[in-house]
Amino acid sequence: MEYTESKLNFADSLSPAPDETPSTAVMGMKFDRFKGLSMVLLGAVLWGVSGTIAQVLFQRYGFTPGWLVTVRMSVAGLLLLAASAIRSGPRQVLAVWKDKRDAGKLVLFGIVGLLGVQYSYFASISYGNAATGTILQYMGPMFITVYVAWRTRRMPSGPQVLSVVLALIGAFFLVTNGDIHSFSVAPLAVLWGVVSAITLAFYSLYPQPLLHRYGAATVVGWAMFIGGIGMSFIAPPWYFTGQSSLGIWGLVGFVVVFGTLIAFYVYIASLKYISASEASVLSCGEPLSAAIIAVACLHVHMGVLAMLGGACILATVVILARQPAAAR
Repeated sequence: MEYTESKLNFADSLSPAPDETPSTAVMGMKFDRFKGLSMVLLGAVLWGVSGTIAQVLFQRYGFTPGWLVTVRMSVAGLLLLAASAIRSGPRQVLAVWKDKRDAGKLVLFGIVGLLGVQYSYFASISYGNAATGTILQYMGPMFITVYVAWRTRRMPSGPQVLSVVLALIGAFFLVTNGDIHSFSVAPLAVLWGVVSAITLAFYSLYPQPLLHRYGAATVVGWAMFIGGIGMSFIAPPWYFTGQSSLGIWGLVGFVVVFGTLIAFYVYIASLKYISASEASVLSCGEPLSAAIIAVACLHVHMGVLAMLGGACILATVVILARQPAAAR
């Protein structure tokens, strides 16, 4: 699942140093751009693989979404906070708690935003599959477009209207495979997938002021930890159900470390070299990788119309990411 931050300006850091020739500076910028593109693709693929592994843990080994969310968020949150403290110092990590208003916003973001999107995403996977759950979550930009239009009392632009229409058509084909009399996936998987898209929209819009003031690693680290603690009242980490072996715990470790911590870090770090719009487009690698792995390795069946529906939903991300910032 994708983590977002407002567009950063690193133009000054990319300007050539006095002892650099123009050709050297150009080569350095090209390499930095290649590095940024590679990093965001790596993060997207890790998120996609993590979703597929979660499907295996739920449907083959008896894990529950609540338990995995508790462990994933708590551990990854602590690791992010520790890394942030080492990099920026403990005072910077604790600064958000000095402002009661910001602290309240952080708690709300952790419970409604991060916990909401994480649990609903995994619940959708547990009732359906990683491919469908991930693609449904990518309806989030459609809800963002509708909300912004309602909030600003302005009609969406032509491309924005097209993206909403494509998202709705895509969702219809994805969940019915073209048959209006039946669902091609479990209704609960669809319900949780839509909830995941709505909470993703909230997660993307709500924390922007906090990200500006305290930094993404600190804000998301605290939000993950808060969400994990909140979920532990419902699914305590010590109340474990499911099979246990060294290989299975290796899969859990992959979800926590590679699918959460490393995926988040490489995505955020990529914004140092490429724009947020480019990162949004390339993050489509997440549902694509989840779909490819689910079909190839888990033998999940997706009809032609269902795949067409998934492509329509992904197209909305590309269309919206290509719009000027003022239009979004």
